[in-house]
Amino acid sequence: MARTELRPVVKLRSTAGTGYTYVTRKNRRNDPDRLVLRKYDPLARRHVGFREER
Repeated sequence: MARTELRPVVKLRSTAGTGYTYVTRKNRRNDPDRLVLRKYDPLARRHVGFREER
């Protein structure tokens, strides 16, 4: 049970507006704010920021 509380599954949505998403886990203690990662968006064909969606 402790695993789901500390490292929840979060959905990362593209900021390019394509609707493409990634799914990952995050450590709530290290990253309490919304996560933003720069990843590849195949619909936009470039690297863009992916923001955590709640």
